[in-house]
Amino acid sequence: MKTSTLLKTGLIGMLISALCCFTPILVILFGAVGLAAWVGHLDAVLIPSLAVFTLLTIYAFIRKDRGKI
Repeated sequence: MKTSTLLKTGLIGMLISALCCFTPILVILFGAVGLAAWVGHLDAVLIPSLAVFTLLTIYAFIRKDRGKI
């Protein structure tokens, strides 16, 4: 996979995960659709996905610095 694709995927995923973790976007959305009972389980998905996308972004930066395209 290209480094630029890895970097874009990591940054976009990290941004979306952080946005959903630290703001009440999903809480409001789930409440509006009637899935408010699932709000308590969001941390079990969002925090690990934030970690994975952060690691993917770091990996892409390291790979880009080494010049592997």
